[in-house]
Amino acid sequence: MTKLSVNINKIATLRNARGGNVPDLILAAQNCERFGAQGITVHPRPDERHIRYNDVRELTKVVSTEFNIEGYPSEDFIALVLEAAPAQVTLVPDPPGVLTSNAGWNAIENQAFLKKVIPTFKNAGIRVSVFMECDPEQIKSVAQTGTDRIELYTEDYAREYPNNPEAAVKAYREAALLAHELGLGINAGHDLDLNNLRYFTKEVPHLAEVSIGHALISDALYLGLENTIQRYLREIEMAQ
Repeated sequence: MTKLSVNINKIATLRNARGGNVPDLILAAQNCERFGAQGITVHPRPDERHIRYNDVRELTKVVSTEFNIEGYPSEDFIALVLEAAPAQVTLVPDPPGVLTSNAGWNAIENQAFLKKVIPTFKNAGIRVSVFMECDPEQIKSVAQTGTDRIELYTEDYAREYPNNPEAAVKAYREAALLAHELGLGINAGHDLDLNNLRYFTKEVPHLAEVSIGHALISDALYLGLENTIQRYLREIEMAQ
């Protein structure tokens, strides 16, 4: 069964807009788990414009499902992840000022770098996932870095899904099959929502986890957090 990890960055963005502690990020994470989420994802960035490094430290005390920390493996990020010891770290190639993750790794050009940093996490017992697009040569290259999983970047799928679902998902299906053949686990995330999640989960084999933040938190404004999480879980269940 594909797991749902809720990215709570947007809750931190709302909190930071006014200062203080409203909404309470820690309580929100606990409620996500209580309402059925099987994981919590955060992406602390160097400017701490949403998730702060101290948020990560506080979340490690309360998250009881799988904790996933995303980010570019700078020295500060590596130190934070090793301190927090989450279940999973997802490595993204974001430059410092990027608004949101908008590309996967060029694993061919960065293979030596990834080979250097990945063992740091694995030696600490942390599962490693690498944010990737669907290019087969890139997936073959990342398979040689020692990573446990890849996370497929799904913006292209989400953009094309309303026009032609089968064409939109084709590259992701093929990428997942190749990754599985190469011994990699498969995660996915970016712009998955209540409209496109079921089809993606049904059509992409060996999908271990989806990480969803912006759409889910936005839906919660209209539907409530508990109802929203249950609806996302239902979409996944209907696809299995």
